[in-house]
Amino acid sequence: MATNERHGENSPYFDGWKAYDAYPFHPTDRPDGVIQMGLAENQLCVDLIRDWIEKNPQASICTPEGLHMFKDVALFQDYHGLPRFRQAVAKFMERGRGNKVRFDPERIVMGGGATGANELITFCLADEGDAFLVPSPYYPAFDRDLGWRTKVQIIPVHCNSSTNFQITRPALETAYDQATRTGSTVKGLVIANPSNPLGTCLDRTTLESLVAFATEKRIHLVADEIYAATVFHPTTSTQFVSVAEVVRDNAADPARCDPDLIHIVYSLSKDMGLPGLRAGVVYSYNDAVVRCGRRMSSFGLVSSQTQHLLAAMLSDEDFVGRFLLESSRRLGERHGRFVTGLDRVGIRCLESCAGLFVWMDLRHLLKEASYEGELALWRVIVNEVKLNVSPGVSFHCVEPGWFRVCFANMDEGTMEVALQRIRAFIQGKAAAENNVVVVMKPPGKKRWQKDLRLSFKTVRRSEEGHVSSPHSPMPRSPLLWARN
Repeated sequence: MATNERHGENSPYFDGWKAYDAYPFHPTDRPDGVIQMGLAENQLCVDLIRDWIEKNPQASICTPEGLHMFKDVALFQDYHGLPRFRQAVAKFMERGRGNKVRFDPERIVMGGGATGANELITFCLADEGDAFLVPSPYYPAFDRDLGWRTKVQIIPVHCNSSTNFQITRPALETAYDQATRTGSTVKGLVIANPSNPLGTCLDRTTLESLVAFATEKRIHLVADEIYAATVFHPTTSTQFVSVAEVVRDNAADPARCDPDLIHIVYSLSKDMGLPGLRAGVVYSYNDAVVRCGRRMSSFGLVSSQTQHLLAAMLSDEDFVGRFLLESSRRLGERHGRFVTGLDRVGIRCLESCAGLFVWMDLRHLLKEASYEGELALWRVIVNEVKLNVSPGVSFHCVEPGWFRVCFANMDEGTMEVALQRIRAFIQGKAAAENNVVVVMKPPGKKRWQKDLRLSFKTVRRSEEGHVSSPHSPMPRSPLLWARN
């Protein structure tokens, strides 16, 4: 089980991470290094978290102000979790959803980040060989999280750009019928809302349709809502709607909504930018799932020290309110600058309103409209442009030429270098097509950028055509990093 290929570490999605690991960008030490744009981290509000910790030393058991709680916290090992932690997480989930719904702390089950929470809920709902429907494009590590150790099948529900990759009822019906015809037992539908990699939110009508579909088919609906509070352009048509709102409004109609079939996966990795704390949860409306999940959570508990700290932080309502507003503002500004920079060189992205990334359309740059053509372009971007972006094939996208690009895991200067490299790449391709030699020297370069030079004449790659991995046979595995 530990060595089978469903772990996914050898996919193109993680090959780019290994290229970054081997030679990471640094503004002075490695200005020609690979810039990590494949990691969905939210680093834009780390300063707010740090300031809160400095002002609240009693929240940690490792400070003189908090040491009096050391024994109680260090000895706590109940897999239900600290009551005050579950209460604080429930309240934070409410704030992140505009206080439109309420969450019962007694229905919160802990997991080791959203990765552990997704596997936990899969173990509770399905047996080996059963299937989950997952609309594509979807987060590449769902294959690992949902299927590696559980041995559950993942069946993509293909969506395409003609509908802006929206989930449609006919696509769901087609995938469900094909699965059942081949003998698969479909146990559930898994959705990410807001979407990773699209950065879009499901509208209420679509969400109600998905809940009704699950209810009619008597299958479970698992809503991964880990990007719930990353919405940066909330309007009537783009605001985030939690599946909890649909349950609240439709629970009285058993033909349209059976709460026992609805489950939410959440974590603090994206909304708070705390992936390393591994604070994930499952919220289920099903009593049996809560009981089973609690037993399963013994294998993925959140440390009591982490629970203690987060309970204090999330209980500070003034801080939480300011943090959510400022995070949304900063994400919106960064997204706007990045998309504008791409637009100036003729690159468009799917219109989005949430998340830590954009879904970038490079179909016009493919030499051939195929997955081979997409991966050839991706290798140039990683090896020559030195940007680790994630190819659409990793997300099971049916249309070659789309790439996920993360923008919130770096400082402003690094983002500007990335945009400069993209501009040089696009202009270099245009010049090559017209048989003109162009040397790019961006104006106003900082001292540490003076030696930044790019060549697009050749593509350096291994004989197999893959990005070189670190020398060690067991490189620092990106799968052991925060879920993204």
